[in-house]
Amino acid sequence: MADLVRDNPLALAVTNGTDEAGPFATHLPVIPDPATGETLGDLAPGTVLLGHMNRANPHWKSLRTGDLILLAFTGPHAYVSPTVYEMTPAAPTWNFTSVHVRGTVQTLEAGEETLAVVRATARMFEARFGAGWDQTESVGYFREIVAGVGAFRVTVTAAEGMFKLSQEQPADVRDRVRRSFGAQECTRRRAVADLMARLPEDQKG
Repeated sequence: MADLVRDNPLALAVTNGTDEAGPFATHLPVIPDPATGETLGDLAPGTVLLGHMNRANPHWKSLRTGDLILLAFTGPHAYVSPTVYEMTPAAPTWNFTSVHVRGTVQTLEAGEETLAVVRATARMFEARFGAGWDQTESVGYFREIVAGVGAFRVTVTAAEGMFKLSQEQPADVRDRVRRSFGAQECTRRRAVADLMARLPEDQKG
């Protein structure tokens, strides 16, 4: 689950909102809190995550310290055609992977505290997904725009993963699905194939 969150850090953050507006959902980047030395681990209760969104977003305006939040992370997924099964009768399905993290929110002060979240997020993602960009010369620009950013901490209370990867199929059929995905140009399908290959033996049937 931690690997999926690290590789797919754009979460869908969901809170109840207000009685008038109903629930809110916002896509936003999430990182482990570097100040606590978090590395996600197994996303155990007490793990601390950081997120931020636009202060003009009605979601931010409704967010309060102590609110419960759901962070939904989506990993590789792909449609499975029955033609791959080479058997009949058969039914199509969709292989997918996801992690749902629940926790409590602590909104952070505007200014330096929020700037620290923005800088930590940029640093972490540049190291993982970028090309070595140095943010030093852009800190002044960050200070100009951070007034429009709302940042928050999430203390994890629970996490659960769903890895639907053709486990319900016989081993030979599952292997055909994996090989079919692995042979395609679509990187998402190849990523599904890689996860299918990584399944522990006791989850493959």
